[in-house]
Amino acid sequence: MIECTQYVLAWGGIPGGWEWIVILVVALLIFGRRLPEIARSVGKSLTEFKKGINEAKENTDDLASDVKEIKNEVVEDAKQAAGLDESETMK
Repeated sequence: MIECTQYVLAWGGIPGGWEWIVILVVALLIFGRRLPEIARSVGKSLTEFKKGINEAKENTDDLASDVKEIKNEVVEDAKQAAGLDESETMK
């Protein structure tokens, strides 16, 4: 029973060295002429994806700084409305 399980795992496991070579040769035969075009489009897609991530990060950083500025303004307005000076709050 154990030998049967090992046999099934051997055929259903991760491909080894020679198996990868066979897979690559078959892929080359199927996609040979289109591989440069496919690689180019994948590269462009990755570049656009990275640009999008960087833009989103910049937008979130800008939004966070805007929120901090608004918070500081609200705190200052509240202090002024309460009649507190910065010199009194530092004591």
